[in-house]
Amino acid sequence: MQAVQNMVALAGASNIWLTGHSLGSAIALLAGKNMVKMHSYIETYLFNPPFLSVPKEIIPNEGLWQGIHLASTVIRVGLARAKSLYQIRRAKQFDQVTNQVTNQVTALLSLWVPYLFVNPGDHICSGYIRYFEQRKSMQERLPEISSESSFPNADSESLHLLPSACLTINLGYTPHFKRAHGIHQWWDPNFDGRSEHYR
Repeated sequence: MQAVQNMVALAGASNIWLTGHSLGSAIALLAGKNMVKMHSYIETYLFNPPFLSVPKEIIPNEGLWQGIHLASTVIRVGLARAKSLYQIRRAKQFDQVTNQVTNQVTALLSLWVPYLFVNPGDHICSGYIRYFEQRKSMQERLPEISSESSFPNADSESLHLLPSACLTINLGYTPHFKRAHGIHQWWDPNFDGRSEHYR
């Protein structure tokens, strides 16, 4: 992280790109998020970034998977609210400061739009597809809790969660995991994909 900070100090954030594939993209994501918290917005390209979740392939029944996702969302929101009520009782001022910090971090991260490149056949990164689709759906149906369920508080912020991104999905046929997770797919001259901007 210090190397990125030094480079930004030397060349300026607008003259630097962060990029990585797989684990390298996780490192680039972490570096980018840390720089955002210092008010430096670096253009970032993340190829097959890891998304920490239960792969959908393990639960083949769509209804069951959606039920599990809904239940986990309700539990996360409920726990966040219960924790918030507990903190209010114990130290109302501390809770207000925590909420202010969380809101500031979320607002800063919302201004940063990294480019994510994912393949639905790659269980390491495909969770981002469902994550952003679910966020969009929740924002449309339940705007008062959609940001709360993804960013419960500053201390427990998941490193892979983002409030915004430009998501490119490979729609081409990938016969096996090695191809779905490989870097070469992104510069294939016959690339078939779609991009969507999430905010």
